[in-house]
Amino acid sequence: MVRANAQTEATFNLVTSDDFSYCRKCVQHHWDAEEERRVYNCPQCRRTFTPRPVVEKNPLLAALVETLEKTGLQDAPADHCYAGAGDVACDVCTGRKLKALKSCLDCRASYCDSHLQTHRQSSTFKKHKLVEPSQQLQENICPRHDEVMKMFCRTDQKIICGLCCVDEHQGHDTVSAAAERTERQRELEETRQKIQQKIQHTEEDLKVLQKEVESINGSADKAVKDSEKILTQMIRLLEKRRSEVQQQVRSTQGAAVSGVKELEKKLEQEMMELKRRDAELEKISHALDHSQFLHRFSSLPALGPSPDSSSLEIRPLRYFEDVAAAVTKLRDEIQQVLMET
Repeated sequence: MVRANAQTEATFNLVTSDDFSYCRKCVQHHWDAEEERRVYNCPQCRRTFTPRPVVEKNPLLAALVETLEKTGLQDAPADHCYAGAGDVACDVCTGRKLKALKSCLDCRASYCDSHLQTHRQSSTFKKHKLVEPSQQLQENICPRHDEVMKMFCRTDQKIICGLCCVDEHQGHDTVSAAAERTERQRELEETRQKIQQKIQHTEEDLKVLQKEVESINGSADKAVKDSEKILTQMIRLLEKRRSEVQQQVRSTQGAAVSGVKELEKKLEQEMMELKRRDAELEKISHALDHSQFLHRFSSLPALGPSPDSSSLEIRPLRYFEDVAAAVTKLRDEIQQVLMET
């Protein structure tokens, strides 16, 4: 593997970039074909330059190859170790790639277990920052200075690199991403505490609603039983009326229960959303990558208002006593009429 030396980096940056490496023989053969014109071009982007650059070894890939030659070939991994859809693949593996175990912010590459050992054993990479496998490593790189963004500008509320601090963000309130993460972590915990309190209140409201349903059903059952007893005394004259009263009670019962169930459903949905939000915040809180944490935490929407639970008043336990009272009054009136007749 080769790349152009530092003297040609300004004119041939694609070849010198760590993102592009080529076989020495292939590059030289490509440039030999252009020797007569004395104008050379990059095999990747086709940019032309003069004079012909000098190439040298890519130290990163050379170190990996050297370590692999020392350790020898490993047994073929199981199928579940290979990267599939949605997995982060190892950038060093050739052919069928293995799942990445870690991603390096400094190398901007991801490594499987085998190549990660090579990365860790090399003294060159000991100070590199390893994070959980990520397909968004480029988000950690400053698009202007091509440096890892390890600072946070509180003035502009954005992740920046060290060069940005002395450039367009000079004089701004800047801190390390780790320090800002610590501050935002406290905010996250406070938000989680509020969510958990809302969950507790919602659970209490649900218990009230459950008691409400029990009260409705119990009162309705008692009303039906009392009505049946009284209406039976009126023999056939009141048979039709008895059926109508039962239907009215059940209809009222269904409407009352339906209203309570509807509010109960809303509260359950609210609690599910709060638990989902809490789980999401918990996942973000465990992120080792400060930039990823700040990106994801800053993009979260604010908590919406909870459903109004002021209407959750425990009503009297006797919903349908007025039914029995009305029927009793009707019976007494009928008996009076009969006696007078």
